[in-house]
Parts: sequence; structure tokens; C-alpha cells
Amino acid sequence: MSSSYSPDYIIIGGGTSGLVVANRLSENPDVQVLVLEAGKDLIADPRANVPAFWTSLMGSEADWQYKSVPQPGLGGRCIRIPQGKALGGSSAINGQAFIAPAQAEIDAWAKLGNPGWDWAGLVPSYKKSYTLIPPPDQATLEHLGIDWIDDEYRGTSGPIKVSFPGIIRNPLCKAWIDAFRGFNKATNTDPFSGNSIGGYSNTATVDPETKTRSYANSAYGVPLLQRSNVRIFTDTKVRRIVVTKTPAGNVRAVGVDALVEGKTERFTSTKDVILASGVYNTPKLLELSGIGDKELLERHGIQVYVNLPGVGENLQDHLMTGLSYEVVDGVMTGDPLMRQEPEAIAQAQKLYVEHKAGPFTIGGMQSHAFMPTPNITELLDRLPRAQGANDTEYYDTVRAILDHPDSSSMAWLMFLAQTNLHEGGKSFVGSQFLPENFASLGCAQSHPFSRGATHISSADIDAEPNIDPRYFSHPADLEIMARALQALDTQLRPSAQLAPFFKPNGKRNHPDAFNVKDLEGAKKYVIDTVTTAYHSCGSAAMLPKEKGGVVDPKLIVYGTENIRIVDASIFPLIPRGNIMSSVYAVAEKAADIIKGN
Repeated sequence: MSSSYSPDYIIIGGGTSGLVVANRLSENPDVQVLVLEAGKDLIADPRANVPAFWTSLMGSEADWQYKSVPQPGLGGRCIRIPQGKALGGSSAINGQAFIAPAQAEIDAWAKLGNPGWDWAGLVPSYKKSYTLIPPPDQATLEHLGIDWIDDEYRGTSGPIKVSFPGIIRNPLCKAWIDAFRGFNKATNTDPFSGNSIGGYSNTATVDPETKTRSYANSAYGVPLLQRSNVRIFTDTKVRRIVVTKTPAGNVRAVGVDALVEGKTERFTSTKDVILASGVYNTPKLLELSGIGDKELLERHGIQVYVNLPGVGENLQDHLMTGLSYEVVDGVMTGDPLMRQEPEAIAQAQKLYVEHKAGPFTIGGMQSHAFMPTPNITELLDRLPRAQGANDTEYYDTVRAILDHPDSSSMAWLMFLAQTNLHEGGKSFVGSQFLPENFASLGCAQSHPFSRGATHISSADIDAEPNIDPRYFSHPADLEIMARALQALDTQLRPSAQLAPFFKPNGKRNHPDAFNVKDLEGAKKYVIDTVTTAYHSCGSAAMLPKEKGGVVDPKLIVYGTENIRIVDASIFPLIPRGNIMSSVYAVAEKAADIIKGN
């Protein structure tokens, strides 16, 4: 069955990037845009809107619920990999942390063969996507150590509302800042300058007026409902991109086949088909449409239209782990809520409904730091370089970033509840909650040397992809991470500012958490507990084709005339920290490119 509706642009995926591009393209009332989203609209769902409820969406119908193949580097464990399946995508289900990348890594995008995709070329797109709203009172500014905001880099008019989740009633937020000041490691500049190092109170995508999640659907999607030139289909699974060979021998997309209310419909487009399906579903749809590695496609009986071996390769992600320490009596944490204690829930609900205050207003994290690994050059010199011929340039690029004295090899963070990572459950907080209250000190990779791949497992659209991040396949990643974990336990926790909040002989989240002072003990703990930080990217990289690239700097898939990719799949190199801010920036820039600006 064919639809009579033939828009200019079909956008596959109404997620974080898809709604940005749909919004910007449809600013011209003469441009017709169709958005096809596999998930539902959660705009009225409290699980998406209330910042603290984010973990309830993981493993739900709003999550694709993917998982990795067994990982040899993690003792054979499979890792659950949440991906948003809703209007707004992962921005609808994540912990809301809004973290800045570094200038050096974005400049590396350009050096890898992408003119115009350097820091200077992307800063306007970061600023265009968000509005930073600082606390209005001086007391909170001082409590959270917010003295670094630089208006040169601050977004002031973008759709996404960004604020500081930390509150003056929480003494641990101040202790975090004071501890880093004690190390002389408080942030040296605005993180969005791209050159910061050290600890600070981070921002989150929470509207400070309504205390609700600000995400792609609420900020970019809702305005689309007022535009007659946009149509959005939810609960619609795209089966493949319909392509044809041109007389010149190129491939042109003419539309897509999608499952709508149980029936296959064909939608045709007059200009571009735009993939915004995310790091796993974007390469999956390319391969199902005959664009990918010839041998893989033929093995699954799929007609090959473009032999493009880079599809699904270059997969990158950040790993994270942490240690949960029992806090002294009287310190407010999120543990009673996670245990669903009736009194705690009733009190939090009352605070939220009546005052837009309390623990429901806070998502995943309030305190963050970009930190180096001491003597990292000497450490890396003792380890192998690239693993294969195709890894040499990637290794050299990461190495050049990490060798710089002001680089951050790790992120440190604080989460005010227990995180039972060893459980490997649906959510990183676990499900078997200890009865005590905890604060967790965590760390996450900034620049892993290990890369993986994601490919179709079958020609069936409903078959899950084979996801193999190849975590810790390069030995440097484990060495760096184990040392970061040790630093949390031997430097940060015992600091004069934070130590008073932890019971001197208190419980920890796991018996092995007492063994991390020894490097081998730290490595064992990391291997047993580490999990994804939910920052997957790079699986359809913007790189020259001969370097394994899938799209050119105009985001057009090689070998095609009009298939573009606008999501995190195109990142040639993973940025440090949470990647959401960079997904918004890339989507803003992508829209400008498509519009010809």
C-alpha cells in the first residue's frame, strides 16, 4: 500500500536529533516534513516529566532494551544497553546531565577529515540548542561554587532549558566543591569553553520553573503540533529505505516502507530521507536497505546497493563504575525513595506537588569533574599501541588528546544513593537495595581506546542487532579506569571536606569494594561491576570512505545521493562526558547543512 502523502523530507526516528532537524526544517512553511517514530509520545507521562523518575523508564516499553553480546574483557558478561524508544528518544529517558565536550576532541573531528566540523564550527550549534538558567540567589550560587559562567559560551535562547539540580539544602554538593578547591582542582573555567578541568556543580536538562524534564519532545517536538507542514507518526516501525539506481550508477532513496497499525505503507519523499534512528538502529536500517558490508548483506540474503564496510563499525562508548559508601545518620539521600518507603514517597510527592521542590526535582547527578590520570604518558608507553592497521590513526588521535597535560582521561561524579552495579539488572541502581543510606562516588571513561561494532543478526526487522562494544579490548582502558577508581577511594572519599559525611567503618555496596586500594583488587572490581554510561556513538562515522567512513561532511551516506544521517552515529570520535549536548549540537548543525545555510 502506498501513501498519497509525499513530503520533501522523511525523518526516520523522532528522537533527540530527529525532532531537532524536523523543527528546524519545518520553520519554512513551504517545506513538508514527515517524522516516523517507533515509540510513543510520553509528553504527559510523569515517568518522563518528573526528573527523579528516569530510572523507571529503563527496561520499560520506552526502551529498546538492547544488550551486548558476551564481553570477554568483562569476564563474559552481557551489558544491558538502554536506548530511548519514544518521541524525544534517549533524551526522554536519560538522567538529564548536560555536560560539555572538550575543544581538543571536537577539533579532532575536523583533523580526521571533516572540514567545518571543528570546535569553532560547532560552538554556535551548541549555543543555539539550549538556554542556561543559573540559580537566582547568591546563596545557591556560592553553595554550588558557580562562579565560572562565561557568557561567550553560554546558550541564552535555545529551546532546551538547562539548570543546576544541586540545592542549598544539600551539604554534599558544597562538600564536593570544597574538596576540589582543597586539591586545587576546582574547575578552571566554564566547561562549555571546551577547556575546563576539575570539579564543579553540573547542569541538567530540567526547566527550573516547572521542575520538569526539558527534552527534545517538549522543546522541539511540541511546537511541531502547531505546524500544518509537519506530520508525526508514532508506533511506526520503518522496515527499510526504498532505493533505486540512477543512470549515473548512484543510489537514490525514493521513500521508506513502514509498518503503520499493522499494515505496511510506503511513504515517498521528494528530497532527502534522513536517518535519526540512533547508534544501533541507524546502521541496522542501512544494512536492511542494502547499504553496508557486501559479505554481511549477502550472508543474510539482502540485495547489495552500496558496498560500504564502515556501516556499523567504529562503535564507541564510555564505561562507568563507582563505590557506594554508607553516609552518617541524617544525610539526605535517594535510598528511601528507591526502596519505595511509603513515608519518603509521600513526603517527596508533597514537596514536588506543592512547592516544586525536594528529591523528585533531581535526576541522575549534581556533581561532576573532568580529571586527568597522573603520569598517563608513562603508563601508555608501557602498553601496546594500536591493535590493528585500521586502529593506528584512531589510537594516535586519542593518544594526542590524553598526552596533553590539561586533558581529562576520566570523569568523576557523585550520585546520592546506592548503585549496585554488580547486580547487572535493568537499571544501574540495581534492584536488591541495602537498608542503609549511601552516597556513591563514580568514574566514567572520557576517551576509550577500545572500539566495537553493531550489525544486523538477521534480515528480519524484529531481530535485535549483534552489539559488540569490545569493552576493554585495549588494555589501556582497564589500567586507566582502575587507577581512577583508586583515586576516588584514596583521595576523594577521605578528603577533609567529604569524609565527615561517611561513616568511618560504614558499609559499602559490595564486599570487593573494600579491596580497591590494591591495583589488582581495583581491576577485579572494575571488571565485575563496570557498565555502560549510555553514551554509545560512532557506528556510521563521518570520516573519509577509505578510513571506514559512512557519511561525508554534508552527512550524505557514501554512494547515495540523498540519504543523510543526523544522529550520534556520525561522531567520528566520542566526546568526553555525557554526549547529549553534542547530539543536540550536531542536529542543529545538520539542519543548517540540509537547509543550505
